[in-house]
Amino acid sequence: MNITASYTDLYQLTMAQVYFKTKPDGRAVYDYYFRNNPFNGGYSIFTGLEDVLNILETLKFSDSDLTYLEQHGFEKSFLEYLKDFQFRGNISSSLEGDVVFPNRPILQVEANIIEAQIIETMLLNILNFQTLIATKASRIRHSAKTEMLLDMGLRRAHATGGYYASRAAIIGGFDSTSNVKAAEDYDIPSSGTMAHSFIQSYEDELQAFRDFAKIRPKNCVLLIDTYNTLRSGLPNAITVAKEMESSGEQLLGVRLDSGDLAYLAKRTRKMLDDADLNYVKIVASNQLDEYVIKSLKEQGAPIDIYGVGTNLVTGKPDAAIDGVYKLSEYNGEPRIKLSENIIKVSLPSKKQVYRMLDKNGMFYGADAVAMYDEENVARMEHSFDANKSLELTRFEHEPLLQKVMENGKKVMPARTVSEIAEYSKSRLEQLPEEYKRFQNPHIYKIGLSTDLKKERDSLVQKHKF
Repeated sequence: MNITASYTDLYQLTMAQVYFKTKPDGRAVYDYYFRNNPFNGGYSIFTGLEDVLNILETLKFSDSDLTYLEQHGFEKSFLEYLKDFQFRGNISSSLEGDVVFPNRPILQVEANIIEAQIIETMLLNILNFQTLIATKASRIRHSAKTEMLLDMGLRRAHATGGYYASRAAIIGGFDSTSNVKAAEDYDIPSSGTMAHSFIQSYEDELQAFRDFAKIRPKNCVLLIDTYNTLRSGLPNAITVAKEMESSGEQLLGVRLDSGDLAYLAKRTRKMLDDADLNYVKIVASNQLDEYVIKSLKEQGAPIDIYGVGTNLVTGKPDAAIDGVYKLSEYNGEPRIKLSENIIKVSLPSKKQVYRMLDKNGMFYGADAVAMYDEENVARMEHSFDANKSLELTRFEHEPLLQKVMENGKKVMPARTVSEIAEYSKSRLEQLPEEYKRFQNPHIYKIGLSTDLKKERDSLVQKHKF
């Protein structure tokens, strides 16, 4: 998608103009993180990084952007600066697809304060949304186990958000998308079936199936609930499947899109097997989510492919993740944001995050946030409870923030969406099951090194009224 530097909030530009006039050479460090996992879950899947980096490498203000800003009162000297604007900063980040948790830096921007300010909205927009959808997709994958998952939510998505939702769905564990544009641009598998209107356009359901199978015999899936699933749709699909066999083809599947899916899937499987069509798969759709799929599996519904739309691409029921972007250092000096709500007190300075791994290479359940130059973090302190701490010397420490951009250029090899999805899958396998359950998941611990906590507490006292 064509994104220019005006893809931002107005206040980013008004602040940037003041910086330009008063401290154009200021150097800032910002942290991206979020405060709560979506869906009351135990983890999130960090997604959108590759898109952000690609955008940043070429981000500029267009001539029309500058004309618009001039009409809205921005000074000519500032507009001249924006004419040559580009992001020249550094970014350290968790790898895309990693399992991440609240209240620890996931991505860190170090740049001229004007550049860092202008990119904030775009960065939050993409990372928050894709992380939300990938996390939803991961939960659905957890319910579906090994069955195929098809993203078919573009028509219900929030406008062009559906484009990024399809990418995030694959990273979260889906197998394919109905979204042709996203499949083309991101080189991800595409698939689809047919609409009820196709069948309705014919006088006869059987003829509709025959024509579709004749023109599209490969990966052919017939929608069987337009009139009556068991008395009309399925018998007609069986007829066409037998005709396809005689011409050397095979019907891939039949799709159920309404009614009692568990009951209908069981009846459908029996009728297909009785007709020696055991290879024909059953596809189910209709307002599916992780809970419905879990229930269908528990009922023994013989469904091979789940098509998920609205609840996936809208991130239902949460619709948003509360990712934020906070200044943690300016010109080498630590900065903090205070709040009466202690969870909103930010962490100062440039930092590194270490994940604790047990002797089997599994995530122990703790990430320690430390000062950037700390090499040995022996103890992790609770952020606000002085009586809680964790000794860390018995664990392997995995540093999570890696440099992914230097001087505005990517420094890590690009990964395909499929490669990111495989990485995410492997990381989830390192996460113990108690963090994946839907009800009351175990809380993953986030703590501070002793040095970082001292600095945070010192700044709290300094700015306290």
